[in-house]
Amino acid sequence: MMRLILMVTLLLTVACSNKQGNEAPTNKQTPVDLIAVLDTIWRTEQGPITLRDSLMEIYGADSKEVQAQQEIYKKNHLVNEEKVKTILDKYGWPTKEMIGEQGNWTICNVIQHSDNDVRIKYLPMMRKAVKDEKLEPRFLVRAEDRIATEKGELQIYGGQMKYYPETKTFNVWPVYDPVNIDKRRAEIGLEPIAEFLKNRFDFEWNLEEQIKRTKEFELKRSKAKK
Repeated sequence: MMRLILMVTLLLTVACSNKQGNEAPTNKQTPVDLIAVLDTIWRTEQGPITLRDSLMEIYGADSKEVQAQQEIYKKNHLVNEEKVKTILDKYGWPTKEMIGEQGNWTICNVIQHSDNDVRIKYLPMMRKAVKDEKLEPRFLVRAEDRIATEKGELQIYGGQMKYYPETKTFNVWPVYDPVNIDKRRAEIGLEPIAEFLKNRFDFEWNLEEQIKRTKEFELKRSKAKK
């Protein structure tokens, strides 16, 4: 009788072990070091960019010093992009409790620096994250404007700047309906475009100039389609 009881107990133990081993991990099972991973991604992604931009003011955009930092950034970005894609594909968009606000900024920063197909792939996830209050709208806006500019279309919220080699200056990528851009930005909780550009890029917004640039952009696109 005792032998029978021991055999039954052993079989039940093995069955329970197999059941636990076959259970698929859920999205809630997050690695303890996720914040540490994202901190490393931020430093390796943003460090060369910050140094590059500082050197640009000293040596110019086409200098060897600037190009050296650009190469470091590009190499680091390829690694960081794979890490971010792995996180999103495995866990979905993490909560702020899981990664903090800086973690959100890091993920969005890497997506922003990626090719358009990557941004387009994760755009629905970003939209849902905003709806679920996991992500601030300003991060979604940056992605949507970047997608538009990469497609050669007018941006909506005015967050994308471009370096124009012919004039060796930066300017806002042409904007859809510049007159009402502040209305659109206010609807999603963003500051006026002039304030944003001044604080972010030390760039002066000139409405009349941007209206002219938008008309020229649309005319050029219209001719290209014919």
